[in-house]
Amino acid sequence: MATRDRPSVLISGAARGIGLACAERFADAGYFVGLYDLDAKLLAGAVEQISHRWGGDRCCHAALDVRDHDAVLAAVAHFAEHTGGRMNVLLNNAGVMSVGRFETVSAAEHQRTIAVNLQGVIELTHASFELLRRTEGARVINMSSIAAIHGVPEMASYSATKHAVRGFTEALELEWAGDDIRVCDVMPAFVDTNLLSSTTKLSAEDLLGVRLSPADVAQVVWQAATSKRRRTHWPVGPQATLAYRVDKLAPAALVRSALKWMTKL
Repeated sequence: MATRDRPSVLISGAARGIGLACAERFADAGYFVGLYDLDAKLLAGAVEQISHRWGGDRCCHAALDVRDHDAVLAAVAHFAEHTGGRMNVLLNNAGVMSVGRFETVSAAEHQRTIAVNLQGVIELTHASFELLRRTEGARVINMSSIAAIHGVPEMASYSATKHAVRGFTEALELEWAGDDIRVCDVMPAFVDTNLLSSTTKLSAEDLLGVRLSPADVAQVVWQAATSKRRRTHWPVGPQATLAYRVDKLAPAALVRSALKWMTKL
């Protein structure tokens, strides 16, 4: 199958962890995969891994800082050159996280979290609209978190961005329905990735544990990309699924008390 005849997916934050696992899942299903990431060295290794297994003609790649407006436009144009102007799936996966009591995390780190996790999602989605609109049945999948269900202590700005991504997803799912573009988000709990292991350990980790692998999340992303159901939120794993359901049913005071107990506040 020629490159331009394959369904295509653009993935931000694709060099490792969940992004790379998703790239592998889509490549294995026959997709042409665009891998974009801030870390050029790690990205080169990811591309080599994909190319070795599925062939170099099955992917394209470029360094991308989702905070840079011009770089985002260039990345989307680069992807379009390789896909004939089509984009079946946009996966907004790039993200950062700073852990600690709010006042102990620097203002610069809070700003970076907002810039990458929220503004980056908005920028890349906005830049991709025309490609998505021209592709029948296109989908936008935003990587969210269990922290979008209820604010998590020691993750204040991260939780804020994921709540914002949830609202952005819900609004755009309604707004873009007339353009035949589905928009949804994926909400995992703690995942065994560098994003988590490189931060200070959270109190909630002791109780909930780190039970998900990047491949677990990639499988749910794949389901969100291919399901015929019109579903906006996709919790990943039993913990996130339970939290999502409890948040809909339980009184807010009960949820707040449970979070305080979990985080020993």
